[in-house]
Amino acid sequence: MFSHMFSHMISHMMSRLLTLQFYALFFLLPPASADEVSALNLVIILVDDLGWMDLSCQGSTYYRTPHIDRLAAEGVRFTDAYAACAVCSPTRAAILTGKYPARLMLTDWLPSGRWNPAARLREGRFLRGLPVEEFTLAEALREAGYRTASIGKWHLGSEPFSLPEHHGFDLNIGGNAHGAPGNYFFPYNGNWLIPATGLRVQWNVLPDGREGEYLTDRLTDDAVRFLHDCGEQPFLLYFPHYGVHTPLQAKAEMVAAYQEVPQDQQQGQPVYAAMVQSIDESVGRIMTTLRQLNKHRNTLVIFTSDNGGFARATDNSPLRANKGAYYEGGIRVPLIIRWPGVAQPGLVVHEPVISTDLYPTCLAAAGLPANPNQHEDGVNLQPLLQAGGRIADRALFWHYPHYNSHPSSVPASVIRRGDWKLIESFDPAGVELYNLRGDLSETSNLVAREPARRETLLQELNQWRQAVRAEMMQPNPDYDPTRVSAGQNRQQQPLNSR
Repeated sequence: MFSHMFSHMISHMMSRLLTLQFYALFFLLPPASADEVSALNLVIILVDDLGWMDLSCQGSTYYRTPHIDRLAAEGVRFTDAYAACAVCSPTRAAILTGKYPARLMLTDWLPSGRWNPAARLREGRFLRGLPVEEFTLAEALREAGYRTASIGKWHLGSEPFSLPEHHGFDLNIGGNAHGAPGNYFFPYNGNWLIPATGLRVQWNVLPDGREGEYLTDRLTDDAVRFLHDCGEQPFLLYFPHYGVHTPLQAKAEMVAAYQEVPQDQQQGQPVYAAMVQSIDESVGRIMTTLRQLNKHRNTLVIFTSDNGGFARATDNSPLRANKGAYYEGGIRVPLIIRWPGVAQPGLVVHEPVISTDLYPTCLAAAGLPANPNQHEDGVNLQPLLQAGGRIADRALFWHYPHYNSHPSSVPASVIRRGDWKLIESFDPAGVELYNLRGDLSETSNLVAREPARRETLLQELNQWRQAVRAEMMQPNPDYDPTRVSAGQNRQQQPLNSR
């Protein structure tokens, strides 16, 4: 299905390139003064489960994202951007702290259920909330006089001390322990059964609303109101959408439009495409509001996703696999940075970058000094926002000592250095080695052909795990193969909760 569409991608991307060049010329902003740069407002739009290929500026011929495309034309688009984890909560923690999930010991989605005592391996321990000891990006900016808001999904803990208001946000709308709404239409509640416990939990992300109201639109209303309320005070708007996470629900008229597309040209479910379109419209409303308030020239806007696309919703091809897995489809994500006067409009960057880099980049945009003891795993991406810019050579790392039931997911550690990516899986035990420049789809495991590279990367990966004190899986003396199978070893909540 998607291979037919992908064959037309080159011609489509050429037409998209002409469009982006037009936008870049038409919306080219004059350079900001030094004072404007030092007082930038900050907007971080974090979409949940948006796949790398789920934007038209990324090459999709199915999803309709004109507002996000315009954002890319006005800013810099990164082709090799990564989420810090293949599931959501750890990536969110990495964005707000500048630290790898393994260093934080927050390596799985929350609350994540119990690990199965009959599994082959005992999972690594992990925290059930963002540690209050961390000096978050919101705290750093609030201390510098910024007004701060978290509007949307939190999923980094709950009462009594792990909600947004406990981590530097003046305003929290819709953020609690829940990873998804019970319903995307008001009332936003649902009743979920937790397997193996018999317990039911009531999920409700917002207590009020009006009949027929759609959650993505409602949160955007709140975000627009916050922008108006800030006046002349600099602000951080952290806008982590619940969309496009399950349950897959969207406006009927939008769904109908995508259902009319011939099935062999559909990249994902029509209902998911409609959810993506609602996110795009939200981005358009945020940017329109900034222009109406005359703040578009002194506001940094970052757009990204917390992990790869959900297997049952979209096709991540040409990337392999999906959310929850450590192939590219699970961790490579869209990233757009619009920084007026600094980011070269329409620039496309191929340097590998990761979620931890957003913290120091935002500090730089706010005119604040770096805080390397806090964001010790992130680097300021500002040099990459101009053609020819460079950052120091480095490797990127992932560590996931857990089981989950997403397709192609196994507990593993990963290193990417340059074009090379090594995956060390724990259950089943094995090593895979790919050259992403020539094999983006990770089809040819080169581990047997490259024994020296295998050993070098494994050694560097192991040294990193020791440096961050990563929790490792251990043999389980109570392992019972008759009771469990790999990939289903966690007594966990439904996929809708992740």
